[in-house]
Amino acid sequence: MNPNATLAVQRAGQLETTGPQINWLIEGLWADQAVGILGGEPKCCKSFLALEMALSIASGAACLHQFPVYRQGPVLLFPAEDSLAVVRQRLEGMASVAGVSLGALPIEVITEPVLRLDLPADRQRLTNTVALIKPLLLILDPLIRMHRLEENDASQIAGLLSFLRQLQRQFGLAVLVVHHSRKDSNGSRPGQALRGSSDLHGWGDSNLYMRRRREQLTLSTEHRAAPSRDHIPLQLMEIESALSLSVLADPPPSSDPSPLQRVHQILAQQSQPISLQRLRQLCGLRTATVCAALNQLTEQGLVTRGAKGYQLRPP
Repeated sequence: MNPNATLAVQRAGQLETTGPQINWLIEGLWADQAVGILGGEPKCCKSFLALEMALSIASGAACLHQFPVYRQGPVLLFPAEDSLAVVRQRLEGMASVAGVSLGALPIEVITEPVLRLDLPADRQRLTNTVALIKPLLLILDPLIRMHRLEENDASQIAGLLSFLRQLQRQFGLAVLVVHHSRKDSNGSRPGQALRGSSDLHGWGDSNLYMRRRREQLTLSTEHRAAPSRDHIPLQLMEIESALSLSVLADPPPSSDPSPLQRVHQILAQQSQPISLQRLRQLCGLRTATVCAALNQLTEQGLVTRGAKGYQLRPP
């Protein structure tokens, strides 16, 4: 090794002004060859969305009847919780709504009763299967059924995520892992609401988050190299006994209070001044959002700030 060797350097003003554009597997939902998490609390239709994505990539039909598919090809799926009969029933219903035949689609389902991604032998079997099938997308649903690691321990979960990243790079495929959010996590940002280590959130190139607000199901997207979208309204439709997820064309009006109203409501419930940090926690909003609301309420003469924090101005 040359002790005088240096690193390549270029002045910022001379850097290229154009670079590679993001390539989509499903436009707006999942980048090509991306790894990531499909997260949400139980009963938020995460598995339905994963199957919708599988059907779309295998058939070329628009996902959720709205998001175009850019690459069509095989999908490899391991449903660790749902029975194989339920998986087939759901896929047949979705295929019927999409106007395609399930039997002709290259959706390969791993039928093993158990797959442990923390065991070298099972990792090798999954690697061999991926090499055989050559899928565009690998779906693992859900993560918690595929290991016996401590998910809050970054040193343990990092090895599993590294293995999946290695699969992605070795075979040029996308990897979608279904994962649960913490209970009562609606006040947190979607990525921060995932169970376990924050490495799970940081690992993803594309992440999707499902939430249920009262009766309304919503989807948020997050990408490493593309704009994100929040609160896309979804509905689970029943069409001639077939169930299918789709985007609501005209979402119902929201009855949730605005951030300004939320901050005012929380302050009205306090008998003493409250700190910004505590106010943010009670509101379930971002710090910048709370600060903007406080500034507006202060300008309106409704809020005062003292040494101990914020409070409503006495009438």
